[in-house]
Amino acid sequence: MVNSESILTKDMLVRFVELSRRKKDLETELEKLKDLFHQYFDTAVGQNEKGEVTIDNYKLQRQIRKLEKFDQETTVQKLEKLNFLDLIQKRPHEGKIKSALDLGLIKEQDLEGCRMIKTTAALLVKQLDI
Repeated sequence: MVNSESILTKDMLVRFVELSRRKKDLETELEKLKDLFHQYFDTAVGQNEKGEVTIDNYKLQRQIRKLEKFDQETTVQKLEKLNFLDLIQKRPHEGKIKSALDLGLIKEQDLEGCRMIKTTAALLVKQLDI
């Protein structure tokens, strides 16, 4: 068994506490900056719209990502009603549903109200080489 007193020191514990406090402060400040950046883009280009601005040799970009899924309960009910049981695997089988849509076996309006779209915004700051 290793002697824990020889591995751990008070200085290490003090440093850990200090770094943890600084980390929390930094994360809070980063969140405030992100909120300001999103407010800027919401005003400049619109909500949930991508945008880009360059100031001196820094570029700020907002990327918009969308995640689209089928609502499990609603989709299963509609697929059962349409007798497409092979498209269900305890939850809607996204790949098979898309294939059935592509092949024209099922129509978009048949699945109306089934899709859920989640939008997230990501910010990226780069220092440009000048």
